[in-house]
Amino acid sequence: MKMRLPLALIANVRLLNSGFRIRHSIHNGVTKTALLSSHNICSRAERKWIKPAGFDTGVKTYNSLTKQKEPLVLAQERIATWYSCGPTVYDHAHLGHACSYVRFDILQRILSRIFEINVIHVMVITDIDDKIIQRSLEQNISPTVLARMHEEEFKRDMQALRVLPPAVYMRVTDNIPQIVAFIERIIGNGHAYVTSQGNVYFDTQSIGNRYGKLVNLGGVVGELGSQDKRDPRDFALWKAFKPHEPHWESPWGQGRPGWHIECSTIASSVFGSQLDIHSGGIDLAFPHHENEIAQSEAYHQCEQWGNYFLHSGHLHLKGSVEKMSKSLKNYVTIKDFLKSYTANEFRLFCLLTRYRSAIDYSDASMNEARSTLSTISAFCHNVQAYMQGHLQCQPIEEGILWERLSATQSSIRKALADDFDTPKAVDAIMSLIHHGNCQLQPATKVDGPRSPAVFGAMLSYVREIMGVFGVDLLDRKEVHDSSGVLNNVVEELVHFRIKVRKFALSVEDQAPQDPQTGSEIQKRHPQPDRVPLLKACDALRNNLAPLGVYIKDRGTNSTWEITRGETRKN
Repeated sequence: MKMRLPLALIANVRLLNSGFRIRHSIHNGVTKTALLSSHNICSRAERKWIKPAGFDTGVKTYNSLTKQKEPLVLAQERIATWYSCGPTVYDHAHLGHACSYVRFDILQRILSRIFEINVIHVMVITDIDDKIIQRSLEQNISPTVLARMHEEEFKRDMQALRVLPPAVYMRVTDNIPQIVAFIERIIGNGHAYVTSQGNVYFDTQSIGNRYGKLVNLGGVVGELGSQDKRDPRDFALWKAFKPHEPHWESPWGQGRPGWHIECSTIASSVFGSQLDIHSGGIDLAFPHHENEIAQSEAYHQCEQWGNYFLHSGHLHLKGSVEKMSKSLKNYVTIKDFLKSYTANEFRLFCLLTRYRSAIDYSDASMNEARSTLSTISAFCHNVQAYMQGHLQCQPIEEGILWERLSATQSSIRKALADDFDTPKAVDAIMSLIHHGNCQLQPATKVDGPRSPAVFGAMLSYVREIMGVFGVDLLDRKEVHDSSGVLNNVVEELVHFRIKVRKFALSVEDQAPQDPQTGSEIQKRHPQPDRVPLLKACDALRNNLAPLGVYIKDRGTNSTWEITRGETRKN
């Protein structure tokens, strides 16, 4: 596959610029030409992080550049520029990918909904890469076709997991002219060299101690497999043409981009010389993000390109020290996962740990998430039943619940401002629900006023904060999928069952009551000939539950909801 660029972008590299000189050298028998800056930019002090000037969000976040929490300060008021590394589309996305994308989706939602920040998110789609080329050869299809297939599958997976799409997806192959121009300037600035084989490498020695902002290299670390570079740490900006590989024209001959250059080019094409937030999995910190920083600052000639680097922890299979990955063949695809669990349950799974912590995946950890979601859903259902008058309770200590709600709102905002501490926020929600449940105890005889307003406020807040996290407690999609017809049928069925139960539970006369407590001294049993009706009602309720229709009996009344395979708590 051969692609041509406009002639303006194939001009010869200008070798002589003010402040630069040409160096020719021979390394391992290969002659190389590079441009060296006459300015010395190498000093350890220049690795130091520079706190941005601008709008303080009130949030503190862990910055991989400083290895500690820092105030999140944005260049523009209430606007966050955010770049993330997207997928290399050569295979199915798996849960390890999903975990990172869902976690950062939660962070972006928190910034938007809680702290009123307009997040402008750009994500790259890597659609040309060694792995894509290798897989296309194995399957005997075009690399472009392979990449498009898995790109669309990735987008469907993200939609199924309720991950908000970025403002724009940008493919590498749609930005080849910009990548070539980006490399030209890095060469012109004296930080890259062209080899006789037609490769272009970033010259790490040209930036001295500034290389290693994210990772303390400790010693010589480099990419393997290249023999025509000066320093083992140097990395490819442009790879020379090889047979049976896609290639494009460039001033250095036919070839294709290296891996790291794509992100620097695309992020810079949208956001310019300054980026607020860059995110990705912790495995991308080195070499990918380290090299992005080096080449971006070499291009822009700036001291600090990205202000905050956020990294998510690995997803591990329970009992394994290895991350979930395709290369280790220990992965679960998103499509297969969603056959057993819901998007809501996976979000709860992610919320129960800090975004930058490693997370263990197992049936037990997913069941914990499912149980937590079930407790929240059951509370919402019980509150609705109480507000509708279907659930009778003793008088509520309303003042205590209002105080609990206010304290919960304050503690959750504080937790989320502290490096997006979602486990602490979920704990606060569960504590609020616990105190609500303590007062939602059914009673056969009720004296005194009811307090639906405070429970309405609690219900609204729980739905709101879970909605911020991307957990849809209203299950709009699932109810929509089940159709309005099914809802109407279930409604009629439950009403009919209520009438049957009331008839079956009725007795000839009321049981005597204690004059002081008002409670029944001795309960009367249903008439024997009506017991089969009660058993039939119970059987119907039990048989419908596995089918997703959950009926809860509340005295002689009943409430119902359509679920999606969740195990509900009574």
